[in-house]
Amino acid sequence: MSKETKYTEDNIRSLDWKEHIRMRPGMYIGKLGDGSSADDGIYILLKEVLDNSIDEYVMGAGKTIEISIQGDKVIVRDYGRGIPLGKVVDVVSKMNTGGKYDSRAFKKSVGLNGVGTKAVNALSKYFRVESTRDGKSASAEFEKGNLTNQDTLGETSRRRGTKVSFVPDETIFKHYKYRTEYVAKMLKNYVYLNPGLTIIFNGEKYFSENGLKDLLSDNINEDDRLYPIIHLLGDDIEIAITHSKTQYSEEYHSFVNGQHTTQGGTHQAAFREAVVKTIREFYGKNYEASDIRKSIVSAISIKVMEPVFESQTKTKLGSTEMGGNLPTVRTYINDFVKTKLDNFLHKNSDTAEALQRKILQAERERKDLSGIRKLARERAKKASLHNKKLRDCRVHLTDSKKDRNLESTLFITEGDSASGSITKSRDVNTQAVFSLRGKPLNSYNMSKKIVYENEEFNLLQAALNIEESLEDLRYNNIVIATDADVDGMHIRLLLITFFLQFFPEVIKEGHLYILQTPLFRVRNKKETIYCYSEQERRDAIEKLSGKPEITRFKGLGEISPDEFVHFIGDDIRLDPVMLDKEKSIEELLSFYMGKNTPSRQEFIIENLKVELDVVEE
Repeated sequence: MSKETKYTEDNIRSLDWKEHIRMRPGMYIGKLGDGSSADDGIYILLKEVLDNSIDEYVMGAGKTIEISIQGDKVIVRDYGRGIPLGKVVDVVSKMNTGGKYDSRAFKKSVGLNGVGTKAVNALSKYFRVESTRDGKSASAEFEKGNLTNQDTLGETSRRRGTKVSFVPDETIFKHYKYRTEYVAKMLKNYVYLNPGLTIIFNGEKYFSENGLKDLLSDNINEDDRLYPIIHLLGDDIEIAITHSKTQYSEEYHSFVNGQHTTQGGTHQAAFREAVVKTIREFYGKNYEASDIRKSIVSAISIKVMEPVFESQTKTKLGSTEMGGNLPTVRTYINDFVKTKLDNFLHKNSDTAEALQRKILQAERERKDLSGIRKLARERAKKASLHNKKLRDCRVHLTDSKKDRNLESTLFITEGDSASGSITKSRDVNTQAVFSLRGKPLNSYNMSKKIVYENEEFNLLQAALNIEESLEDLRYNNIVIATDADVDGMHIRLLLITFFLQFFPEVIKEGHLYILQTPLFRVRNKKETIYCYSEQERRDAIEKLSGKPEITRFKGLGEISPDEFVHFIGDDIRLDPVMLDKEKSIEELLSFYMGKNTPSRQEFIIENLKVELDVVEE
C-alpha cells in the first residue's frame, strides 16, 4: 500500500502575476514553439502588442504603425493617444488592468481581458514601454516582468503615441527565430481589415484600399478566378467571394474584431451555410452543398460585442450572439448574405452563369466519383480499424475538441525502420505517424479521381480529414519525415506535389513542414552533440576537442528510438513549406514535375527548399 502524501498549509502557495504566466505560458499565449509555425508564441507576443495599436487606429487615433524586428528584438511604435502617463507601469504589469473594460471606448476590441501586454512583459527577458501625450512622456523597463527602471514625467517634442520594445526570453522560447513570411502575413491581414491603415515593417510598407477584396486578390491568381471577386460590405460585416478554376477544396479566411480565426467558429459555419442557402434559392435548385462550395475561396470579417473565443489565443469563435440589439451571429450573417449576394447575382448575370456552370461541373464530377469514393472510404475505414497505416495520437481518441488541432502533429514517413523509430519515440498524446509504402505516385496533372483510387493518397486524405475543407483538419502540423538523401528528397517532392495539386490551402495556411534531423553525432565520454550541418559538425569537434567519435547518419532508420526522442520533442526543428508568392501553383507544379531533363531534375533536388521557399534555420 502506498504511503499517503502529506497535505498541509506548507503546500499552499500563491503565485504573483508574472510567476503564473511564466509557469503556465500556454494558458496565455497557446503553444510556445520556435517560430517555425505561424501560431508559435513569439508571434502571439507581437500580436498582443499590435492589437493595442490597432485598437487605437480603430478609435480614430494614429494612421501609421511602425514595426522593427532585428534579430531577437521587436519594436512596435504607434501614433495613437498614448497610455495615460500615470498608468504606464500598471497597464503592462497589473493583471486585469486596461482601458478596454469601458465598453463605451472599446465596444468591439480584440483584447478585452487585460492580459495581453502583461504576458509579453512576463515572457520577455527585456521589455520597455514608453508613452507620449500632451507634450510629456513616461517610460518603464522590465526584466521577466520585474520592474527595473521607471522614468519620471518629462517634457518632449516627440509625437504622441506608444512605443513597446521587447526581447522574448530564450529560456522559454528555445532556439526561436522570427520568420519574415509569417510576420508579413499577419501584417497584411491587419491592413486588409483596416483599410487606410499603414504598417511599416523593417522599411516595407503595407496598405490596403479594398479590404478583403485585396486579401483574395493577393491569395488567388487572377487567371485562376472563375469570376471577378464579389465584395460585399455591411455595418459589422464584410465578405469577399470567388471560386477557383483549379482548386478542389474550400478555402476560408475568417476574422472577428480583427482577429484571424484560423480555426473558424460560429461565424464561419454560418457563412458556409448562408452561401449554400442563398445560391439554392437564387437558382431555384436544391444543389448539394458540397457542389456549391467546391473550389470556393472566400473571406469573412464580422464585429461582435464582447466576443467569446474557445481559447486564449482567439483562433475559434464560440459566440452565438452579435451583442447589443442585434440578432444571433447565424441569423445576422444569413440575412446579410441572402440580401447582398442575391442582389449581386441578379445584377451580374455573367458571374451568376459562371457560378452555375461550376456547380453543375462539380455535380457531374461528384456523381462520376460517387462509387469510387464509397469504396475508398470503406477501404480507409478498414485500414484504420486494422491500424495498418496510421498510428493515431490520444488527443483524437477523447471527446474534447477544444484546440486539439493546435496540439497535434502527423509525421508522414517512409520505411519500416524510420516509421518504427518515430512511433517508439513520439509523444503518444499529440503525435501521430502515417507510414508510406515506397515512393508516392507522381500526381502532377492528375484529376481528383486518383486520390480515391490510389491507396496511399486515399488513406492520407482520410487520416487528415481534408476531403472537402480544412475546417476539420485533424492535425495542425503535417510533417514530412524522410531521409536527407536523393530518394528522401524525391519523396518530399512527390508529397509536396500531392498537396499543391489537390490541397494547396494546406501549404497556404502554414500546416506543412519538413522535419530536420541531424546529419552527424559527435561525442566523447562526457558529452554528445547532434549536428544538422557541416558547420555544426566542425563547431562540435572544436568544442569537444581531442578526437571525438563522429557518426554520419545515412537515414532515419539508423537513429535509435532513444536518440530520436530528442529530435521530435521540445527541440524539434521544422522547416515550413511556403509558396513562392511570385509563382502560381500551376507554374510551380510544371517546373518541378513537368518533363525535365536529367540535369534539370538534379537541379530540382539540389534546390528544392530554396525554390519552394522552405525557410532554413
